[in-house]
Amino acid sequence: MFKFLFGKKRKVALVLGGGSARGTAHVGVLSVLEREKIPIDMIVGTSMGALIGAAYAVGVPLRVMRERAENFTANMIMDPTIPAMGLLAGEKLQGVIHDLIDERSFEDAKIPLAIVTTDIETGEEVIYKHGHLTSVVRASCSWPGIFNPVKIDGRLLVDGGIKNSVPTRIAQELGADYIIAVDVGFCIKKGKMENILQMLLQGFQIMGEELNKIQSDPADRIIKVDLGDIDQGAFTRSAEAIEKGAAAAELMVGHIKKDLRIR
Repeated sequence: MFKFLFGKKRKVALVLGGGSARGTAHVGVLSVLEREKIPIDMIVGTSMGALIGAAYAVGVPLRVMRERAENFTANMIMDPTIPAMGLLAGEKLQGVIHDLIDERSFEDAKIPLAIVTTDIETGEEVIYKHGHLTSVVRASCSWPGIFNPVKIDGRLLVDGGIKNSVPTRIAQELGADYIIAVDVGFCIKKGKMENILQMLLQGFQIMGEELNKIQSDPADRIIKVDLGDIDQGAFTRSAEAIEKGAAAAELMVGHIKKDLRIR
């Protein structure tokens, strides 16, 4: 919903949705917004959007993020464990996050930051704006059943995307009056279903795509990245995803500049 605030600077929020490997497209989007000097007063991120949003907020250069994304492989987070609450322990995931954002906290962020997680025991959305970043980002990236949940403040936390994969509503609640949402979507593959795993994954993709449409709708501008058949596990195609993110941002940045009266 578009708002004119005469005589008052708008509080611009950038909302970065989840998407695992598809979420690396956020790096391309950010490169265009940064080049065009689009002001960002707040970042709200979930899942991969939480990781990239946190890194950008604390000042990690985009070239570093791009290099890490393009050299990342799924093996770097594979630490199988005896299944109790997850197939993977999540310690390697935490190491990857720590290598990118180091020991920084929310208080170190140059751009105010909010990260979305989900309490798996209550179904509640839990938003973090303070404290140590690594563990919160890890929680926001921990898909239930795949990664062990993360215990923070007495809560058992998992991926923020299962509750809110494009958290525009959170940006509204935090006072944003102009919202740019980035939706990297889900990979719905057309073809014959041959086994139960394909059925489960396809069901998740269809449901997620529909939820994204609803959750991104309140944004003033939505950068919808067309990633085609790049699926959530296709980290070897991160360079392609980043380029597609930049292309999608190029199509929208003129409208954003006009809305914000930027020349």
